[in-house]
Amino acid sequence: MSIKPTAGFQRHFEALLRALVPELKRYYAGRLVSVVVYGSVGRGVARADSDVDLLLVIDPLPDGRLRRVDEFAPVKKALRRRLDRLADEGIHTTLAPVFKTRAEVRRGSLLFLDMIDDGRILLDRGGFWKDYMRGFQERLRRLGARKVSVGDRWYWDLKPDYRAGEVFEI
Repeated sequence: MSIKPTAGFQRHFEALLRALVPELKRYYAGRLVSVVVYGSVGRGVARADSDVDLLLVIDPLPDGRLRRVDEFAPVKKALRRRLDRLADEGIHTTLAPVFKTRAEVRRGSLLFLDMIDDGRILLDRGGFWKDYMRGFQERLRRLGARKVSVGDRWYWDLKPDYRAGEVFEI
């Protein structure tokens, strides 16, 4: 059976997320701190070719992106059949995780701007991510930062009163 192009795809992604979180818990156990989905799936507007953008806060993590991706491989393998079934139905997706430790989150990232409006918490042990985002949004508010929409795109004006040479932190 093939999914019609006009059908809503979000429900298929929600089912995938419901299967993903237990696999993450099983594999990372007590190291798993927070799981946040963002992007089109987080906004609830997934398409047949949407990636599943994820922030995974895990403590500790091995150094280096490749070692972190290798460590994630068993989770992806556990979901392989589900991903294959989705592909058979016309949904060609992939899991796209970003791996951070709590210390790395605290150092900040411009990527987190994408999670302010469309990041959806799937797991948050001790409220770590929620607390971090509350502080991040407060820092942006103090700077006067604002999200500027242009059609279906947007950008952030982080400091509207910025003067050349001025240094500021988010």
